[in-house]
Amino acid sequence: MILYIHGFGSSAEGTKSKQFREYFKNLGESFIAPLLSYIPALAIGTLEDIIEASSEDVKIIGSSLGGFYSMYLAQKYNLKAVLINPSIYPEITLKRAIGHGMSYYDNSTYEWNLLHVESLKKYKTDKLNQKNIMLLLQKGDDLLDYKEAEQFLPDSMMFIEEGGSHNFEGIERYYEKIEAFLK
Repeated sequence: MILYIHGFGSSAEGTKSKQFREYFKNLGESFIAPLLSYIPALAIGTLEDIIEASSEDVKIIGSSLGGFYSMYLAQKYNLKAVLINPSIYPEITLKRAIGHGMSYYDNSTYEWNLLHVESLKKYKTDKLNQKNIMLLLQKGDDLLDYKEAEQFLPDSMMFIEEGGSHNFEGIERYYEKIEAFLK
């Protein structure tokens, strides 16, 4: 089963999620992209429940904050994970989001506060098996510095592109590489 983990403020109905769902559905692969709470502990709890309840081997694809969560889950459960422009230090980068945030899905609002930011620290990884990690980075990411992921995961399978954006433009060019890596 492929478990797709969306980023901060995003949803299970985001563009990447829909594209991956279609791709893996056409391959006959089980795929789930849950809508996660903006509260880190609730999001991680949901993801752990899905992994622990699955009767299939779970493989993860995570984008941005979903990439950060993916690292934690890959370490905890010894899973393969594909990280797309992952947040390596969300306890730093998401401080700038403190206040009322807006969901990209329906424009609803939520409050992101310092307690949420601080709670991210307990999901930091320290003994990640980098052979289980594929890293996809675009240097044009306007929200995160790609060099942080490059330096944090030097032994992962890594693809770094010039240009692009935080959304990782042209992700479909990597579908077959992702599929092969996750097998």
